[in-house]
Amino acid sequence: MTVTPPPASRAAQILSRPITLGGLTVPNRIVMAPMTRMFSPGGVPGEDVVSYYARRAAAGVGLIVTEGTYVGHESAGGSSRVPRFHGEEQLAGWAKVAEAVHQAGGTIVPQLWHIGTVRKQGQNPHPDAPSHGPSGLRVDGTEDATPMTQGDIDAVIGAFAQAASDAERIGFDGVEIHGAHGYLLDQFLWEGTNRRTDAYGGDPVARTTFAAQIVAAVRAAVSPDFPVIFRFSQWKQEAYDARLAETPEELEAILAPLAAAGVDVFHASTRRYWLPEFEGSDLNLAGWTKKLTGKPVITVGSVGLDGDFINAFQGEGSPVKGIDNLLDRLEAEEFDMVAVGRALLQDPEWAAKVLGDRFDELKPYDAAALQSLS
Repeated sequence: MTVTPPPASRAAQILSRPITLGGLTVPNRIVMAPMTRMFSPGGVPGEDVVSYYARRAAAGVGLIVTEGTYVGHESAGGSSRVPRFHGEEQLAGWAKVAEAVHQAGGTIVPQLWHIGTVRKQGQNPHPDAPSHGPSGLRVDGTEDATPMTQGDIDAVIGAFAQAASDAERIGFDGVEIHGAHGYLLDQFLWEGTNRRTDAYGGDPVARTTFAAQIVAAVRAAVSPDFPVIFRFSQWKQEAYDARLAETPEELEAILAPLAAAGVDVFHASTRRYWLPEFEGSDLNLAGWTKKLTGKPVITVGSVGLDGDFINAFQGEGSPVKGIDNLLDRLEAEEFDMVAVGRALLQDPEWAAKVLGDRFDELKPYDAAALQSLS
């Protein structure tokens, strides 16, 4: 007797569709958002980090974007516990992560990161290194860093390219370039921190020059079909109301040079995915990005939870929230993939529960989850 399986839930129907990004086929539309965890002493991801990512791949996450990893530049980071994407021991640790994720059925890209003027003078892992930024300005407007010379700029571009080349060499499926949240690339993109008068400053297009050169160098350092993802945001760490673009036209001026330089996928970071980005349209930032560039786009922002992630760092939890609105927008092709942050940090089984129509088993977010690598 043939047993007819029950019909797939709406969530499974919409989220379980494979998607091709460059030469990579991702098994579904669920992405693990990058979340800094600081559980890698000496910048080396250990077996606990391997298990952390593999658990989520095994439970149905299609694409994992790792926590931010410092590129090989002395001013790139400010903690000895954040993983690095350079150095023999560090890369060996990441190779184990990639292998475990693949064995669990997932795909994975590292997020390549330089924090710029967010780094304070004297911080590890290189306390003698200066803090670097486009104009020496922090996001809050204080002048507490060294404006980058052309030599500094060239060195950082080279560090991103080398990290991307290493990512492909050790078995990753692509790379994500961190150009969001007030870190170095975003400091060049935003007029509040970029006051340069050379080729790297000026109007919105000129301010994309540094990021576009990094994208082009990364693109040249890897195979033609190796996916390059670029994450960007309007908001900054210390300026939640900041905006790169006030209109769709301004946003297009910023995104077009990046797409032309070789971005395959954009990751449009918002704090609440359901909010419209510009007046007169219901499209969110990811929706506008797809409309303007034609590229695949990942949306993100408090998916599955009722509460802003900023509050998590102040010790607040968040109750579970339904995803019907998200599914409507994904089905309408406003964007292509959805990145899940705190809900996946809290519950490694989140994807399996959603795809299996087990919404009643979802767990509210507890800020205590930040204290362990479960």
